[in-house]
Amino acid sequence: MQRPMEGVRVLEVAQFTFVPAAGAVLADWGADVIKIEHAERGDAQRGLVRVLGYEAVSKGSSFFPIMEGPNRGKRSVGLALEKPSARPVLEELIRASDVFLTNFLPAARAKLRIDVEDVRAINPDIIYVRGSGFGVRGDEAGKGGYDSTAFWARGGSAAGVTPTGADRMARMPAGAYGDAMGGMTVAGGIAAALYSRATTSEPSVVDVSLVGVGAWATQFTVNLALMNGGPLPVNTPPRHGAATNPLIGAYRTSDGRWIELAMLQPGRYWAEFCKLAGREELSGDERFDSTEKLMANAAEAAEIVAELIASRPYAEWTEILSRGAGQWAAVQNAWEVGQDSALRANGLIAPVVDADGVDRELVASPVQFDESPVRLTRAPQFAEHTDEVLRSLGLGDDELLALKIDGAAT
Repeated sequence: MQRPMEGVRVLEVAQFTFVPAAGAVLADWGADVIKIEHAERGDAQRGLVRVLGYEAVSKGSSFFPIMEGPNRGKRSVGLALEKPSARPVLEELIRASDVFLTNFLPAARAKLRIDVEDVRAINPDIIYVRGSGFGVRGDEAGKGGYDSTAFWARGGSAAGVTPTGADRMARMPAGAYGDAMGGMTVAGGIAAALYSRATTSEPSVVDVSLVGVGAWATQFTVNLALMNGGPLPVNTPPRHGAATNPLIGAYRTSDGRWIELAMLQPGRYWAEFCKLAGREELSGDERFDSTEKLMANAAEAAEIVAELIASRPYAEWTEILSRGAGQWAAVQNAWEVGQDSALRANGLIAPVVDADGVDRELVASPVQFDESPVRLTRAPQFAEHTDEVLRSLGLGDDELLALKIDGAAT
């Protein structure tokens, strides 16, 4: 299996999910990612034992999906960067790295002397990567942000999925939703910067903001609003189907599940759908017997489709629709996504052995090389690799002990 990032060393000074997720993707691709965690506190995300109302840790074990997802494949070093005695170690790690990856805010970067100028003074060839909430310029450059604020709320997704007149705003469908997309974006930027350095010998400074990723995700409607010169008019879609197509949209089954239809050519698929549904005569109905009539009478047709879908359970419809050529999808919950046949056939639900030696599974990053699934290794436990990494820098037992006594390393 090709691992295109083998030989690349990434030094990650970051926490939570947004930027660490980029490190996980690079580790999936073969990079050696060294994660610096505070010698006492570690990555703040290790303290999130309950998220969105769910227990985030597997009971009776060390398996911690909220850390495993964005940190698999890395080595963890416990280092208190504010301690003067930790500085020489950090500088050696910077010298040995190709990429410096951080999401620390400007004030923290300045205090710890890990800003671009500080890091480049040690290693002029290093690629410096910043993940931020709201970008590195403007009045909000120093403001912190999470995906719920910068990506979901400010980036347009929340307004886009919250119905007009709703008494509550729609929430992100999963924890770290925008962070995961942002992490992939950062990883892509790093890959481009490594290519640029290889071809020009010039290192880049790479910036990715959550609000930028959010705007990119909603760019279609943002671009329409920019063309329109103001907010888009409220567009309330019909309850069933689309204005000119009954074979688009979500329909509820008899057992309360949903099927999403996306047959963008209604004339092409109408007859097939009617036959699959056991109502072949509808394709010859004078209201629907041509593409033009079907589009003109889409509302009537959509009500019929809704009644048909509502007459049978979810499992039956997934079997029936699988016989046709039209585009559709079952609306799956998190467990069903984890069992999805296409994901599993393509190795996108990947095995990993946790720190207790238990076989687990995680969602793999979606990019594959040479048609080969990624091989995952678990996330590190806190400061698990401090001794290993520091010894590789040439530190002896006495120097390691001194750092630990000083509280500069764990």
